[in-house]
Amino acid sequence: MDAQIFDMGDIDIAWCPGCGNFPILKILKEALAELEIEPTNLVLVSGIGQAAKIPHYFKTNVFNGLHGRALPPATAIKAANPALTVIAESGDGDMYGEGGNHFLHTIRRNPDITNIVHNNMVYGLTKGQASPTSQTGFRTPVQVNGVFLEPFNPLAVAIALDASFVARAFSGHEEQTKEILKKAISHKGYALVDIFQPCVSFNKLNSYQWFKEYTYYLEDSHDHCNRNEAFKKATEKEKFPLGIFYINPDKKTFEENIGIYQENQQPLYVRRPDLVKLHSLIETFKIAD
Repeated sequence: MDAQIFDMGDIDIAWCPGCGNFPILKILKEALAELEIEPTNLVLVSGIGQAAKIPHYFKTNVFNGLHGRALPPATAIKAANPALTVIAESGDGDMYGEGGNHFLHTIRRNPDITNIVHNNMVYGLTKGQASPTSQTGFRTPVQVNGVFLEPFNPLAVAIALDASFVARAFSGHEEQTKEILKKAISHKGYALVDIFQPCVSFNKLNSYQWFKEYTYYLEDSHDHCNRNEAFKKATEKEKFPLGIFYINPDKKTFEENIGIYQENQQPLYVRRPDLVKLHSLIETFKIAD
């Protein structure tokens, strides 16, 4: 399948020249095409932000929600029609800041969705404030003396909560990132892919060169099922590991655990209400004369 099947045509893309979102857009289209996922069977869900514009540049089904609220509708969409490929995609501020509580509980629910987070360690849409993942000492027009908070570690949190798939990639490494995304999308269960993505306008510290120098790939011998070892790797700070950290292949998905699909595999959107049961329920609420 050709990646152009997802193209919207000749449209204006509202990112700065050199933005790390451009390669992610290209990589994701290629990954979906190679997996032969039809645009009609794909739903992209996002919140607010520069990364959250990704669905605008895809010819597919899209749900663009409130700031930090991409994961709840993504979970609901998958529950309503488990046959769909559902991808929730936004930035580190949207997913880990405004959407931090949803991030935690989506991991616990384990819906069969892919969660792609563009991590540029800054708020790009609102002109350069520190984000949850900004590194200590990073100076912004707001944090003029430098960030003093400990950066939020999404991978360590996800592994601690026993997320079923946890990975990190870098948008400057297109082929490696594409292979990680293909494995995440093919995984059954919640899959987090945190992608380092330089913001060339508002983060002059964490540049393409910086990410190349301060990252390395996990060895082929890394045991994806060793949760303790994965957690140790996720907490490394001198250099950030890239690759697939952890996989729990035995964890049941949200859709498998909810009762509506235990006996009936028919998607919710095609089901019709049982009028006999509905009227019986209404009768129970009527007040006796």
